[in-house]
Amino acid sequence: MEEKRETYVRSLEDVKNIIKYAKLDERNLTQVTQALYYPSESAVSDNLKLLELDEHMLEQIRSGQKLYFKGGLTEKVVLCTDEKTYDVKGAEISNSLLLVPELKFGAATSTSPLKSPRNAANISLERSLNDSTEDDLTLDRSLEQKQISNTFHEYLECREIRPRFRKLGDLLLLTRYSGPENEEFIDRKFLFSFQQLQDTIQCSRKQFMEGLQKYRAIELQGNMRILESEYEYRIINLMVGLINENSWVIDEVEKEETINALMGIAPQEIVEGLFEIYTIPTKGKDERYTYKEDLVARIVAQFILQPGLKFRVDEFLSSWQEALPDGMKCEEKYLDGLGIFDKEGSIAFIRSLNEENLPLNIHERMRLLFKTKSKWTLEEIEPYIEYFTTGVLSASTLMAKYARSLMEGGTRYYVAKH
Repeated sequence: MEEKRETYVRSLEDVKNIIKYAKLDERNLTQVTQALYYPSESAVSDNLKLLELDEHMLEQIRSGQKLYFKGGLTEKVVLCTDEKTYDVKGAEISNSLLLVPELKFGAATSTSPLKSPRNAANISLERSLNDSTEDDLTLDRSLEQKQISNTFHEYLECREIRPRFRKLGDLLLLTRYSGPENEEFIDRKFLFSFQQLQDTIQCSRKQFMEGLQKYRAIELQGNMRILESEYEYRIINLMVGLINENSWVIDEVEKEETINALMGIAPQEIVEGLFEIYTIPTKGKDERYTYKEDLVARIVAQFILQPGLKFRVDEFLSSWQEALPDGMKCEEKYLDGLGIFDKEGSIAFIRSLNEENLPLNIHERMRLLFKTKSKWTLEEIEPYIEYFTTGVLSASTLMAKYARSLMEGGTRYYVAKH
């Protein structure tokens, strides 16, 4: 049977000898010596990881909040706070980093005011001590044993990224709601609750709520659903049509009257959910609401801009404006990520290009964008590449990397790099 080797424990005499052999003046050292010991070979040391924190993550921990790792078997892991999302990857450390619990630093290793941070009160005393030649002027030394918990050669590096909403959209698309008469064709195993989706989607809780708003998701019978586009347009068209039917002022929409008017046409949960998404309370007018012009304008434009069709710009803008309720205006900015303007000769036209349907790979997306339209201004292409931007990576930086620019008539355009 193999004998168990005893761990060598350093003594005070060892410490003093080392100081002597190193030709150090003990009077220039603090009184506490800490001896470090590596863990035994049998000790478990792979259950700890070093994680780099920025100020936001550190503040979250200090305030008692939690950090969450999220990712499926085929996904790259992300780290989420309640507000932000971070990409996580391993990074090497050039030197070994030791983790030593209760290790003392600086002034904590000294019991003498002479070894405390320098100040006007002790500078003269320190100078006097250092100038002394008396051999018997020494300080008591103590020895503390410290156990190394782990040795690190890498850490987890975090970089803030945009929330990864696409999976949310993909999951919700599996069970699009198009009316109670079509529910028998829905595969129930693809229905997800709010909590199931929140646990799955790689983003923070705040960003998850923004994602549900982005896809206009509604809770129906305990599951989150999005509406089939034509069905959603039909219900919204009926809702905003009540403005003219009831002679309402544009900012005096009545919620209860709207819900009651559509009773029997659509489930109450659907109408209430759409009303919550498409309206905001009118300031200074109790129980009165205003439809969000941008959302109403976008769904109307999406209904007109069917994939594969293109329109002369003047004809499209005219049809678009006529389809909106009185008091709302169609503006080109509402088409960001939905349709693109281009020219054939001297004729300007518009056609559908929905950002939500584009590839998630930056190279494939750029290839498709320049195939669809040969040259873009930064303002035109930005809604289609915003997905890849971060706090430090702007749209202009992306275009400088993946496209080349040229000037025409004082305007900067971007074209395919190859």
